[in-house]
Amino acid sequence: MKIRPRRLRTTAVLRESVAETHFRTNQLIQPHFVIEDENGVQPIDAMPGIARMGIKKLVERVGLDLDLGLTSVLLFGLTEHKDARGSSSTDPKGLIPRAVRALRERFGDKLIIATDVCLCGSMDHGHCGVLKDGKVLNDETLPILAAMALAHAKAGADIVAPSDMMDGRVTAIREELDRSGYSDTALLSYSTKFASAFYGPFREAADSAPKSGDRKSYQMDHRNAREALRESLLDEAEGADMLMVKPALSYLDVIKTIKERTLVPLAAYNVSGEYSMVKAAAARGWVDEKLVVREILNSIHRAGADLLITYHGREAREKGWL
Repeated sequence: MKIRPRRLRTTAVLRESVAETHFRTNQLIQPHFVIEDENGVQPIDAMPGIARMGIKKLVERVGLDLDLGLTSVLLFGLTEHKDARGSSSTDPKGLIPRAVRALRERFGDKLIIATDVCLCGSMDHGHCGVLKDGKVLNDETLPILAAMALAHAKAGADIVAPSDMMDGRVTAIREELDRSGYSDTALLSYSTKFASAFYGPFREAADSAPKSGDRKSYQMDHRNAREALRESLLDEAEGADMLMVKPALSYLDVIKTIKERTLVPLAAYNVSGEYSMVKAAAARGWVDEKLVVREILNSIHRAGADLLITYHGREAREKGWL
């Protein structure tokens, strides 16, 4: 008797019938960068195919994406006003609350709206929290994050997603939402966010690079897997409805480990640097973009991600890669 696993690989139909990983379009979350100019469109050099958009253009783009089956968005705001307390981030009439209201009015419950909750884009120093004498202050930052999340919830966000990596921010946000009557607003925690070199193109896109120092004192050391699990389990215990690992590709082991221990849905963020490297290699003909994107997205899902935040989503649907 000859044991030959390759018998189940002989045809495309047979391979499809026994495939262990099946990725659905409604598991994709499309990120968007929102700017103040309502009709503005600003292509991002470091991220080919992705652009910053004003609210009117955002609504148009999301409508087209819905037709492709992309039912979830994650919004990042590029506010023009920046100060030492990130005051624009908590303004109920601010950029992201206006964008949320416009999307909700146009698409109703057909669209899942998630918002990034972090202060780096509204701070004049570019860090994710209140800065004093070169140090990011944890507890002083929490009330601002909670107020920012509440402003998004009041505007109609389905999900608020804190990405700051301050300790205790899940509790602070959850308590503020519940106290204010927004108990149904879900919380997706960037629970395991590494201080990664793969964020470079995003910082250009979101104008969020720190003016001094780095974020290694509050984002995670890329060498630590057990600490990554601890961070996620702590956020689950604090009331996070979903968890996230960011970045994705260099941390598939972390995704798998957390997936095996958590009882809530797990997201992974296929970040800007991962996206831009594929785009650069494909532009030179070094890789087959269609096949590489398929392999990347399926590998992240196979590792355990239930939801996948990726810039590849729109093109993958437009061109039939998924």
